[in-house]
Amino acid sequence: MSLSIVILAAGQGTRMKSELPKVLHMLAGRTLLEHVYSAALQLNFREAYIVYGYGGELVPKRLSHLQAVSWVEQKRQLGTGHAVKQAIGHVPDVDDVLILYGDVPLITYQTLQRLVDAAQDSGFSLLTLKIDDPTSGYGRIVRDDEGNVTRIVEEKDAEGDETSIREINTGMMTVQARLLKRWLEDLNQDNAQGEFYLTDTIQMAVEEGIAVSSTRPDYVTEIEGVNDRVQLAEMERYYQMAQAHHLMQQGVAIMDPMRFDLRGYLEAGQDVTIDINVVIEGNVSISNNVMIGPNCLIKDADIADGVHILSNCVIDNAVIGKACRIGPFSRIRPQTRLEEDVHIGNFVEVKNSQVQSGSKMNHLSYIGDSEVGKDVNVGAGTITCNYDGANKHKTIIGDNVHIGSDTQLIAPVTVGKDATIAAGTTVIKDVEPNVLLRNQLKQKVVKDWGTELRKTPE
Repeated sequence: MSLSIVILAAGQGTRMKSELPKVLHMLAGRTLLEHVYSAALQLNFREAYIVYGYGGELVPKRLSHLQAVSWVEQKRQLGTGHAVKQAIGHVPDVDDVLILYGDVPLITYQTLQRLVDAAQDSGFSLLTLKIDDPTSGYGRIVRDDEGNVTRIVEEKDAEGDETSIREINTGMMTVQARLLKRWLEDLNQDNAQGEFYLTDTIQMAVEEGIAVSSTRPDYVTEIEGVNDRVQLAEMERYYQMAQAHHLMQQGVAIMDPMRFDLRGYLEAGQDVTIDINVVIEGNVSISNNVMIGPNCLIKDADIADGVHILSNCVIDNAVIGKACRIGPFSRIRPQTRLEEDVHIGNFVEVKNSQVQSGSKMNHLSYIGDSEVGKDVNVGAGTITCNYDGANKHKTIIGDNVHIGSDTQLIAPVTVGKDATIAAGTTVIKDVEPNVLLRNQLKQKVVKDWGTELRKTPE
């Protein structure tokens, strides 16, 4: 029997106070919906159906990169039962259907696998949990004297002893498609919300003598939804603490787990030290003996052994070779590759460039669209003028070149190996190897120019 997955993602989330559909709000660098999808993706399934509604085509357009997904629109939001009904017609009768929610981002693959397995005997399983305070909008699990699930009563419909039931329904379930299709046709809106409750199918199953099994998550956070920005911030911090603890257990030294953010995936080697307020985004690989100073952003980067990144640096889509030293206040932009033992100093920006081993640019420089050879020294205030207003051009700097301060290299231009460019030079033509290049500037001296006599001489 194959598995279909239905993820409900049609709601607005009015308490978010936002025009953005709730499932598109971000948690740790990904949308809420992507977190749910990522957990489900680890299951062996045939097809995933995502039911969208509020925001129109914005949700499928924003998340068009998701694979093995069929998008199903719910034009009117009339409850969970109505939402599932929009997708169920696409599901083969022989499938089991796993129903998930796009605003419950921390559900794990392990819990979902147990939920799917629990439905194998009877064709119906629920994910439930006992909590201390059930008065949070969750439906209550009603059981008979033998502990069998008989029905679910929603929070607003609970009466008498039902209000004290601590076992709640998470809304996640696995049901045989052939059964679910029939029960969805029999749903009605006779409830306090005036909606089609998916949970009414539980009582229908019991009335047909179908046992409803249940399983529980490992952690309460797995079933917690996001309804407002306070909950989103609390869930963000919980998620980040969990990521930090996992990395520390692997040997990463994180100076303060409360001030660390992983918004993607990090593969780290031994003896990596990460100072406060570091943000990791995208896919990042950090090798052994790397030190990252405070207030740095590392995104989609590959960082080799022994690299030292000082405070307040941005590394974006770049490859950093062994024993490089970067910062403070440096920016390494996309498509940059630094070979080993390169020094990039304070207020230096490097973009779309390859810098060979041993080269240094330590102060107030911009190197863009360039090839820089070995053991090059770039003086303070040097820039490559790579853009002519219409096109980008390349600068090529050979090995062992010394470039003096306040130099402008007007691309396209090549500086041969072992050349020296004097301070204050504007380079507009190719420079031969092993020469000294300087602009001929006259220096004028005006005598008797005291501070009290600052006036233009005749």
